[in-house]
Parts: sequence; C-alpha cells; structure tokens
Amino acid sequence: MELLNDMALFVEVVKARSFRGAAATLDMPNSTLSRRISLLEKEIGLRLLNRTTRRVELTEAGQLYFERCKRIVDEARLAHEQLGEMLARPSGLLRVSLPVDFANTYLAPLITEFAQHYPGIDFEFDLTPRRVDLVSEPYDLAIRIGESAASHMIARPLARLHGNLYASPRYLELNGEPREPADLARHQCLCQTRVSTWTLHNGTQTVEAEIAGRFHLNSIGMLRRLATLDMGIAFTPQEIVADEVASGRLRRILPQWQGLPMTIYAVTETRLLPAKTQRFIEFLRERLSRG
Repeated sequence: MELLNDMALFVEVVKARSFRGAAATLDMPNSTLSRRISLLEKEIGLRLLNRTTRRVELTEAGQLYFERCKRIVDEARLAHEQLGEMLARPSGLLRVSLPVDFANTYLAPLITEFAQHYPGIDFEFDLTPRRVDLVSEPYDLAIRIGESAASHMIARPLARLHGNLYASPRYLELNGEPREPADLARHQCLCQTRVSTWTLHNGTQTVEAEIAGRFHLNSIGMLRRLATLDMGIAFTPQEIVADEVASGRLRRILPQWQGLPMTIYAVTETRLLPAKTQRFIEFLRERLSRG
C-alpha cells in the first residue's frame, strides 16, 4: 500500500513539474514529498527525476515508470470511485437466511420497503428451519432470534422482543381468563416443543409458570393460527400477532406479565461486509428499533 501511495505522489510531482506545486496540490510539506520520492528512487535503484532549482525533469527510466504508474494510479482511483458509487447505490444479489414465521409475519413488509429503496439489489431467501452454514454456504447473513452466534461469527443485535400471552375471546369465554401465572397450569397452553414452563416477569418479580396443553409445536405461525381458532393460550412476541390483536381475534391476557427479552441478531461470517449487506442490516436495525 505504501508503494502505491508513493507511486501516486510521483505521478503528482511529474504532472506539476515541481515538488512545490505537487506539495501544494497534495497539501503536504515539500520536504516530506521530496523525501518520499528519494526513498522511492532508492528502493527502485534508479534515478527517476533530474532536479533543478526551478523544476524537475524525467529521466529515461522516470518516463517509463511514469507511464506505468499513471495507469495504475488512475485504475486505483477509478476503483475507489466505483466503490463509492456502490455504497451510495448498493447492488447485486443478497442471500439471507430468515426465521420462517418471523419473516412471513413481520419481516415481509420491511423487506418490501427495503427493496423499493434499493432497486439494484436482488434477493435470495432461505426460510427453512435449518441453520445455514455461513462459512461453507453462499449466504451473506442470517437473522436469528433468541440465541447468539458461535464465537467465530459476528452477531449484531438488531432489536429485543418480549413474549406476551394471548388468547381468543371465544377461548376465554369457554375456559375463563387466567388472573395470575399459576392459573396457566389449568389451561390449554400452546407449547413449543420440549417446553413445560414459561418464564414471566412483571418488573419486580420473576416466576416459572407451569404450563400444560394438548399441542406441542415448533412453528410460531401454526401456534398463532391455533390460538385464533380457540385452541389455547399463545406465548409470543406482540409483533407476531399484531394483526390478530388489531382485528380482535386475539386479546392479551395477564397484561402485567411478559416474557424475558429475546434478542434478534444479524449474524455474518466477517465484519468486512459489502454495501448491500451493510445497508440491509442498518435498515432492519432502524425499523425494528421503532418497535
């Protein structure tokens, strides 16, 4: 990198035909510029410039070196300009692994908005339950909920979700409404697989509420649907059931109690991200932080 910088300094000296003029253009001390060019000549082993008190002239070796250097410096400058354009207008194919139900119910409108902002980006989404391998598979990032990434991955927090309790008005009419967490043991709770308690807190107190139910499942979408069909109580973030609550198909119960926060992460294999990935992560963080 230092050699490329010195090549760029040499090109400016030749274009200005003087160290003083080039130093003014580069906004650096004349003595520093002269020393850098002298070190460059020493490293190459040939004199590149004949210096006089008023101007500099290229030697034969200097002329050849200048022609090569100018092309290299121009290409490097063009590369920087093109990268700047990419940052301003990201483009390319963005590959993302997403949680199935969270993507369908909550992220889809945000992704639509992002796509409208950046028409140069195409998308490939993996919405299967599996955890993609960001090292061996060609994905730019994965969105994950509730658990951080392995130590060799980079996990960027996007937002925090709290689980709340919801049931349909018809279910509550038939079965009564719980008044405290202990009442959940006598209700049909729509349980995620291998879960027998729900951790709830009300700001000052935390309890492990025993739960029971006929349905055990690993799909938030199915859990939400069963709740609207009067089959039991769902424990899920409000973002997942916002439409059902707004329409009156579900109602929050035990409103003073909520689950411990779950963090949403954007997981990548490296910190060095292309503009399309950076913009997507920044966009999700900003939108999700609004709640």
